[in-house]
Amino acid sequence: MPPWQTDRVAVPGTSETAPFQPLDFGLLLTAAGIWGSSFLLMAIGLDAFHPGLVTLLRVGFGLVTLWMFPSARKPVPREAWGRIAVLGVVWLGLPLTMFPLAQQWIDSSITGMLNAGMPIMAVIVAALAFGIPTSGMKLVGVFVGLVGIGFIGIPTAQAGNTNVVGVALILLAVASYGVAANLAGPLQREFGAVAVVARALVVAAIVVLPFGIYGATDSTFAWGPLVACMALGAGGTGIAYVAGAMLSGRVGAVRMSVATYLIPVVSAVLGVVFRGEVIGTMAIVGTIIVLSGAFLTTRG
Repeated sequence: MPPWQTDRVAVPGTSETAPFQPLDFGLLLTAAGIWGSSFLLMAIGLDAFHPGLVTLLRVGFGLVTLWMFPSARKPVPREAWGRIAVLGVVWLGLPLTMFPLAQQWIDSSITGMLNAGMPIMAVIVAALAFGIPTSGMKLVGVFVGLVGIGFIGIPTAQAGNTNVVGVALILLAVASYGVAANLAGPLQREFGAVAVVARALVVAAIVVLPFGIYGATDSTFAWGPLVACMALGAGGTGIAYVAGAMLSGRVGAVRMSVATYLIPVVSAVLGVVFRGEVIGTMAIVGTIIVLSGAFLTTRG
């Protein structure tokens, strides 16, 4: 067996339909909990740092964290680097740039709620770009989810012109995640989650470096934001992404995206408790609708 295949995950039966194992639930809770808190950490980082610097620090600390694991240094064949490079852009470089930019104008709790649309985007991308069959129930879920996104996004966007930009950036990031979810699973099954994400982070670091350098010239130093970015990188970009990639390889892209069920809950609670954010009724209703749509899209 080639060395890059030694830690691939063997999934009994079909990954899209096999029952969740205890490890799958553990990966789900790990990814959701860490990702849900990442929006608060970004908000703290933005208290002193430019969005470009927040992204660069997040990617940088995540890169350092993952490359400390021996499995990150397992060889990967040269022909896989093209797919890994695309993953580094659509799963890391692009969305991790969009989120802190958007949070200049919209609250961390709203960002987390909009992020709940990831399963909807995963189904759309899976059907249109990857030719994965989509059932009538999943199509209903897509429609319901899009209605819910409107409930969250439209009132927020109507609050001001900059809020429109913030909502648009989040939706762009979530759409990018939908593409990435369909790429991460096959790569993880072939080469292992840590090796794939570590190399994707190398690509992401190159992509975000120019914006990060620019951001450093427009930032002030503070220990709190720095510690928040360190936690954001090591946890939200290192550990959580490995958990997400492993889960995608074990249960499929769409079922991996159920992690977003918990993300808006975690982000909303943390935003209210630690940032004093106020969540409108429409946003709460919209989140419930989005999660209902996400549930329909992720049924077996």
